Amino acid sequence: MKFHSIGLNSKILKAISDKGYIEPSPIQEKSIPPILKGKDLLASAQTGTGKTAGFTLPMLNILSERPFEKRRKIRALILTPTRELAAQIYENVKEYSKYTRIKSTVVFGGVNQNPQVKSLEQGVDILIATPGRLLDLKGQNLLSLSSVEFLVLDEADRMLDMGFIHDIKKVIAFIPLKRQTLLFSATFSKEIKSLAKEFLNFPIQVEAEPENTAADTVKQIIHPVNRTDKARVIVKLIKDGGWSQVLVFTRTKHKANRIADKLKKSGIESAAIHGDKSQGARTKALAGFKNGSIRVLVATDIAARGLDIPLLPHVVNFELPNIPEDYVHRIGRTGRAGASGEAISLVSHDEEEHVLAIEKLLGFKLKRTTIKGFEQSSLEEVQKIEADLNKKHGSNNRRKRNFKKSKNKQKNKFKNRD
Repeated sequence: MKFHSIGLNSKILKAISDKGYIEPSPIQEKSIPPILKGKDLLASAQTGTGKTAGFTLPMLNILSERPFEKRRKIRALILTPTRELAAQIYENVKEYSKYTRIKSTVVFGGVNQNPQVKSLEQGVDILIATPGRLLDLKGQNLLSLSSVEFLVLDEADRMLDMGFIHDIKKVIAFIPLKRQTLLFSATFSKEIKSLAKEFLNFPIQVEAEPENTAADTVKQIIHPVNRTDKARVIVKLIKDGGWSQVLVFTRTKHKANRIADKLKKSGIESAAIHGDKSQGARTKALAGFKNGSIRVLVATDIAARGLDIPLLPHVVNFELPNIPEDYVHRIGRTGRAGASGEAISLVSHDEEEHVLAIEKLLGFKLKRTTIKGFEQSSLEEVQKIEADLNKKHGSNNRRKRNFKKSKNKQKNKFKNRD
């Protein structure tokens, strides 16, 4: 199927043509026709399959053909879990709507609200938002959702994971019951199906790929290493491979900062991106990563959700995620739009349970390769080293405590003398 035969109008088709799109992806082919017919949609698609266009194109098509009021009101609301994803969708909406009269804007936290309020005051048809900032502005009576005709919940599974369920319900309470609702998620979990049942009206259910699969274009490799060797291994991989663009995942913000610092000290330009960073710092780091001035972006799962980096060749799991589904989301950052990519996981002994859970989810064993010079020690050796270190640290801590006690004793002695 070609885009021109899917039912989109000439203005939308012209914008698509400018982007070089000819054929819709599977999720677009399955989503666009029912949305154009006015149906609610429950869609599952893995990251990087083109789902943003799957809901924005038909929505823009419908809104552009309806009458425009003199005073613009918010007619479509797109809710997303992260600032980065909200900003990315806004860019897509602007590109796809450039030949129409549709106006759009984006609101999210972490930045001054005044420019966002100014955009809203000028009148917009489409609002892309994160739940927190949206409710803040609504609470200040700075926007109205009473004219919303379209509601899109994008990355709904992640919004639930991040505890946004109550915020979502609050937002939906402000929106007319008569609306078209589109829910996009990477998985069809019980929670997602429950959410769909509550807010969607006889939805069409579409799925681009089997649940929880990783793109065929992503080569997945495990390197068994000692936990203490991981930082040196990642430097070796980047330098020896001549990698110019690498997204590295850690479990914590603290670890993201530490790895970015270690890479910089090794002469590899890097930046960390996580929830504690200001929006300005996150935007700057992402821009540098995209233009090549930053070679490595070290991120936590939440910060990386929704990052749209075309043709990203390498993803490295410095630490495996606790939730197996997050592994699929992580490696979905590469191998996008049919391009090939490589996902490498540095796995220490204490992460083997995570590997088993991921392999069970994927339905196959991940390939393992040893890195010369960084062969993994046996579990017994690792346990002995850790026991010795704990013993040493325990002894040091005891010495510190004894020294502190002695110091306090001396202090009290002189105090009593005075």
